[in-house]
Amino acid sequence: MLTVASDIEVLARFGRALADPIRCRILLALRDAPAYPSDLADALGISRTRLSNHLTCLRDCGLVVTVPDGRRTRYELADERLGHALDDLRDAVVAVETDRACVDADEEGCC
Repeated sequence: MLTVASDIEVLARFGRALADPIRCRILLALRDAPAYPSDLADALGISRTRLSNHLTCLRDCGLVVTVPDGRRTRYELADERLGHALDDLRDAVVAVETDRACVDADEEGCC
């Protein structure tokens, strides 16, 4: 059963989804167009198993939905406004000190 999430829960789910670079890449790819998992895995250069785990997270966060297409399943953003939100977040000016990284930054750096 679908329910309407509170404002705080929506932001927390969006934040959780964006906390991982691979999930960010998936969301940006789906912003451009719906896609099948095998095509997404190939385009992103990751294994289908790894992609599947991230798609499950994004689906659980309520950001993507599955659309049956014959014997295949296509993924797309749950709401087209998410694509606009991703664009707005990407275009936002972030004040970053060059000698500091995010607390949770990995070796490559999250920021």
